[in-house]
Amino acid sequence: LAYRGDVGWTRETHLVSGNRTTEEEIKKYLESVNTHLFVALENNEVVACVCVEEKSDAAYIGMLAVHPRFQKKGMGKNILAQAENYALATLEKNKFVMLVVSQRKELIEYYQRRGYVQTGKTDAYPIGIKVGVPVQTGLTIEYLEKNI
Repeated sequence: LAYRGDVGWTRETHLVSGNRTTEEEIKKYLESVNTHLFVALENNEVVACVCVEEKSDAAYIGMLAVHPRFQKKGMGKNILAQAENYALATLEKNKFVMLVVSQRKELIEYYQRRGYVQTGKTDAYPIGIKVGVPVQTGLTIEYLEKNI
């Protein structure tokens, strides 16, 4: 719903179709000692999530999603702050990296308001790894960074 649904303040259905992740990928994250998944619950329902992956050079933050009913209430900002705090305090990483579809200008601006900067580094949108199928040609992934 949050990534590829028809509601919400931002969506990417015009760029990418299909599921953002798979049950297999989530299981892999849960089994990894370097990956940390966080969820926000409301009445025992998952309403937001974020993933922090520890790498040698930085904490990679991704899969940030907020259920559309809970958007525009500060939930995304709060769970992102929790992920950053965890990366800084527990993982001792003072550099955060995010990968965002370059064509999602409104999302890049959202992260810029939270201190992330564009690095100029891009990769082709990954094909065949079960993160969705591009609807448009030429999609790229952009790297954003935040240093504390």
